[in-house]
Amino acid sequence: MIRTTAMIALAVLALTPASAQEKASHPKRVLVVLAHPDDELFMAPAIAALARQGADVAIHYATSGDAGPGVSGMPKGAALAATRRGEAQCAARALGAREWISFGFGDGRLADHVRDGSLARAFGKPVIAAELVLTWGPDGGYGHADHRLVSAIVTQIAQNNPAVGRVPLLYVGIPEGSLPPVPEMADWATTDPALLTETIDYTPTDLEAAKAAAQCHVTQFDEATRAGMMGLFDTTMWRGKVHFRPAF
Repeated sequence: MIRTTAMIALAVLALTPASAQEKASHPKRVLVVLAHPDDELFMAPAIAALARQGADVAIHYATSGDAGPGVSGMPKGAALAATRRGEAQCAARALGAREWISFGFGDGRLADHVRDGSLARAFGKPVIAAELVLTWGPDGGYGHADHRLVSAIVTQIAQNNPAVGRVPLLYVGIPEGSLPPVPEMADWATTDPALLTETIDYTPTDLEAAKAAAQCHVTQFDEATRAGMMGLFDTTMWRGKVHFRPAF
């Protein structure tokens, strides 16, 4: 369930019996905004938990990941983008998301779309329509420029909508002292736990959904990593709940 003072309505939904949730005609609209396919893994059990609790979850990716061959050996370009879009769809389904969209902006080239306004236009209406938005924090996880730009544009949209007020926005984060002990994550950003005041609890079922989502990203991670990463995150930085920092 969600434990948050800022999102009372979602907390109420989380505590509502499943039968009542199933009867709800208008589930809460949750939007997850990310830069690349596989970014959803950083908060995967939280996404699964929200969907299981009856929220109407959509995942929007700014890029198709056309520049990230990962472990695939594929050349950068359209074929890789198409493959990664398929992986994104697989992961979204595993997590129970109703909708997934890849806007197809250039991987590693989002600054061009910030300057011409196209990134803000793509995210504008979905962010305004959402009742809760999840995205990267200002650190971008490990400083990735695309992650940071997505965070900045989503924040700009969420904070500046007089017609609807500020859209509730949460930045995912890693509490200080909980980084997984793997070299690949040694330079990831951590956050003072005092700032991570919102959490989304997840169940073993949600963690299994996250594991299934990880298995979708064949181009990005080898078999051993896909099999073990969610369990590693569960025992180190999550421990039953994904941590978030309120933007406002």
